[in-house]
Amino acid sequence: MSEPAPDQDEFYADEADALTDALARCYSHLARREHSVAELRARLERSRLDEETIDEALAIVVEQGYLNDERYARLLAEDRRSIDGWGVERIRAKMLGAGIDRALIDAALAAFDDASELEAAVEVLRRRVRTPPSNDRERQRAFTLLVRQGFDSDIVYEAIRQHERDAAEAAH
Repeated sequence: MSEPAPDQDEFYADEADALTDALARCYSHLARREHSVAELRARLERSRLDEETIDEALAIVVEQGYLNDERYARLLAEDRRSIDGWGVERIRAKMLGAGIDRALIDAALAAFDDASELEAAVEVLRRRVRTPPSNDRERQRAFTLLVRQGFDSDIVYEAIRQHERDAAEAAH
């Protein structure tokens, strides 16, 4: 049978030590990559820090500007679009999973209109499906690829048609 988790007092001589440890953990995580408040909270909770210490540490790093959900959402949207070619729906799902508020998600995704979604989907096809689909089976593969990347089905259909048109124009 496993032993119960030790009291917080066994780990830290006083509250200042616990806060120092929590802040060190925050800075360490944030030095590697951006995190949302909810993600960093979950990491600190796994370290068995008490809730009050976690709240205080998070408040400090937010106040210092190291932790900002609005910035996190904006950077995640930009990076996942430009680096990974993700569509709005996949980006939205990632942000929801990171505990980002819906209003911040909507604001971060506001720049991605249908035209930019179409452009991004066609770019994914250019990179990953160099030869445009020539039959239904290949179109289905392209469709599946783009849907997994988080693009709406209407955008996907148009992107496949655009990719085919672009290849036909380049051939002439």
